Amino acid sequence: MVSVLLRYQELALKGKNRPWFQRHLIRHLRRALTGLGVREVRVPMGRIEVVVGRDSAVAEVRERLRYVFGIANFSVATRVSLDVDAIGDGILRDLPIGDPSSFRVRVRRADKRFPVRSPEIERVIGGRIAAARGWSVNLRDPGLTIGVEIVPGEAFYHFGKEPGAGGLPTGTGGRVVALLSGGIDSPVAAWRMMRRGCTATFVHFHSYPFLSRASQDKARELAAFLTRFQLSSRLQLVPIGEIQRQVTLAVPSALRVIVYRRLMFRVATRIAARVGAHGLVTGDAVGQVASQTLENMAVTGAAVPLPVFRPLIGMDKDEITAAAQRLGTYPVSIVPDEDCCTLFTPRHPVTRARLDEIESAERGLPIEEFTEQAIRQSVVERFECPAIVSGPPPRPGS
Repeated sequence: MVSVLLRYQELALKGKNRPWFQRHLIRHLRRALTGLGVREVRVPMGRIEVVVGRDSAVAEVRERLRYVFGIANFSVATRVSLDVDAIGDGILRDLPIGDPSSFRVRVRRADKRFPVRSPEIERVIGGRIAAARGWSVNLRDPGLTIGVEIVPGEAFYHFGKEPGAGGLPTGTGGRVVALLSGGIDSPVAAWRMMRRGCTATFVHFHSYPFLSRASQDKARELAAFLTRFQLSSRLQLVPIGEIQRQVTLAVPSALRVIVYRRLMFRVATRIAARVGAHGLVTGDAVGQVASQTLENMAVTGAAVPLPVFRPLIGMDKDEITAAAQRLGTYPVSIVPDEDCCTLFTPRHPVTRARLDEIESAERGLPIEEFTEQAIRQSVVERFECPAIVSGPPPRPGS
């Protein structure tokens, strides 16, 4: 019987809370694998087994599993009876075609009640393979690693591991509102928080009809891509072009960018209250642009009561770009567009804003009216998965 054996790392450290994390992961797995005829999701000791209903679905099961947070790695495996001879017979029958030049057998005996110890199982099965195929044994750098896992009442064998997305299962970290600009940084920041178990609601601010719809189209593409990880997403498209225009009439030019951003944070905080989110997420990095100095970020964040999470805060542009390329959002992010940040932007924005001068500039503005207007005119779009697209999966550590 063909199965996919999933392993986790961080969940194993959760002690008495581990079953709660496992339940979230299993629920997410079942939804991610919808429509593939998966027979069962089981929990043998220390790992999770996905029982695949038909061989033709294995490739698609593997593809979707690469986007499930909480999985460290996984293997396409065969379940056999708990008998050394039966394990050896199955491995000899299913050995890959070709000559890997060298091999090793690695046994993990999770069930210590099984009387044959791991080194003895490795020796017996390895001897049978060497005799049948003539391959040499290499314990340090083998061309092929054959894995055997012993759990209560049964055993599995497989021929290698594939990396998973890592992190914590979706839904275990609470909900956040992620500001999605359409650029390189914000999707990476959102993904990093999602990988820690957070469910993200995406908010995109645009300046249509003053600018084109290009940034909205990019935000939709990025939201659809990120939905592969959390399976269901909400994108709120918020127009602020007219609000920006009115700000230019009342606020000194050097302060406008900070006032714009504080307005965005206020709108995002109102949305957060509606969806039950506990924080905002941005792609800010120290010193990357004028609005991202420590002083300006402090003044911007002071506009709202929620914490503002900045997962990229200590990264430089090259590091963020490399992360976006690994993740797979980079090709969309670099498509030319007209971002709302380019509209009515002063030539020399303040780099060390003071809270008192920003609050003084805002006193002449109908802040509450602007916030309500932006939310009232916004549009909510929803995205659902499974909707896997072609392309390589992101590599862990993005």
